[in-house]
Amino acid sequence: MIIEFRCEREHARRWMGRETLLIDGRQVPVQIAWAATAEPRPTGLDALFELERLVLHKGKHSGANRLNIAPEQTQVRTGTADVVVDFTGAARDPNSSARLYLRPLFNGVAGENAALAAILAGDLPVIDIVNEVDGSLVDRGHPSGEIAAGLSGALETVMARTLTMVSALLSGRPRIVPQLARPAEDSPRRGPAGYVARGLAVSIAKEIYRLCCYAPHWHVGWRFNDGAGVWQTGDLSGPGWNILPDPGNHFYADPFPVTWQGRTFVFFEDLDHRVGKGIISAIEFGDYGPTGEVVPVLEEPWHLSYPFLIEDGGDDLWMIPESSIHGDVALYKCVRFPDKWERHATLLSGLELADVTITRHKGLHYLFGAWRDGTGGYSDSLAIYYAEHLLGPWLPHASNPVLIDRASTRPAGNFVTINDQLWRPVQNCADGYGAALALAEVIELSPTAFKQIVRHSLKPGPVWPGRKLHTLNRCGRLEVIDGSRVQPKTRAFASKLPSAVQSPRTSSYTAG
Repeated sequence: MIIEFRCEREHARRWMGRETLLIDGRQVPVQIAWAATAEPRPTGLDALFELERLVLHKGKHSGANRLNIAPEQTQVRTGTADVVVDFTGAARDPNSSARLYLRPLFNGVAGENAALAAILAGDLPVIDIVNEVDGSLVDRGHPSGEIAAGLSGALETVMARTLTMVSALLSGRPRIVPQLARPAEDSPRRGPAGYVARGLAVSIAKEIYRLCCYAPHWHVGWRFNDGAGVWQTGDLSGPGWNILPDPGNHFYADPFPVTWQGRTFVFFEDLDHRVGKGIISAIEFGDYGPTGEVVPVLEEPWHLSYPFLIEDGGDDLWMIPESSIHGDVALYKCVRFPDKWERHATLLSGLELADVTITRHKGLHYLFGAWRDGTGGYSDSLAIYYAEHLLGPWLPHASNPVLIDRASTRPAGNFVTINDQLWRPVQNCADGYGAALALAEVIELSPTAFKQIVRHSLKPGPVWPGRKLHTLNRCGRLEVIDGSRVQPKTRAFASKLPSAVQSPRTSSYTAG
């Protein structure tokens, strides 16, 4: 197979300087056909990208920076490729005999300027990929921009996720084209100079915030609920939420409750701001709330979070903490509850898969995770694997990644079954990482199919003030969520003073 990228020579970017494309683990050769510029770019764009490189990217090049190409590399090749991916805004090459002629669209318009226009208006665009041979829409996605710094970072993120979609299409696997909501309306458009000024102001503000506060500072909310819970009401109403107190220089997040051997514990990510690495800790709950002290239960040399718990066969309790930074999905066995766990098996390796969550459905185990591919965001691509047994072998879903959508991809807690129908909580990252929760009904799930419909959206508000809403779980009467708040570093210092008032074991929520 010969793959050809059509790109504009006057606006060559570093992401275009590639000789291969990774498809199903194989590096497939790519040739670049340099075309004439279809339309000019905003004045000063390259100067802006260079300024962002120096200020926002600490001198490192991004994929959006200019690629220097030799004159002999600018020859336009036509008629030889099996597949053409046209990144320009020009009309389809009439001389091309390619069996696939793919055209990425950004909010429905072709070309880099369309992507830039969406970003300058304040958001990343919806990406559609059309096969211009027959006019069919073959894939669609909406990327997340958690790590995109400036206009150049945002453009690199958009193009990275476009390449994710192209790779999936060229693998030959069937694609699931989701129905995504396009941006409702554009905010007032900023020019490039205004964009970089805003980007610098935001960067400075973030640095000041990090200097004065622990950022982000997550906290766990809990309540006992004898009536309808979040899954039944579709909101956070009901009994008031309490906060699990933390020492100030640690945050607690990703709560997973479990009753095992007659005792109930909540397991969670415990991150020491001074170290910047998470471990898994737990605290016991009695009839009236948390009892005893927070107990560390699992630590590795790498960051751990999201301690997903699963029983298998009724005799063993297992944990799959997120270890995406280590590049694997590891299964730990509880050998002494709650504080001794041993690494038992590696379920998947060689990939970054965040917030792994498993459910059993129609005789199979299904493993869901947010897949990080390249330099794009880490909350927009859903990968599913399936197996007959918890220990595997785990096989990839026929259409991985089955979904690219920042608003409904990343797992946010345990699956639940309501009236024989499977549901999953998801992170809605449309307004930023962890900004909101959504409750999605899983309409179809098999090794070759997946469809979900988001039925409810939950955001911080009067009953859960603050800035984020991130995870949802329940065990019997005990419901748990988490969120984030502003946590001044002075609170941790003040707690060391003799006159400091110590926090009670249970406290009501107050917004930061």
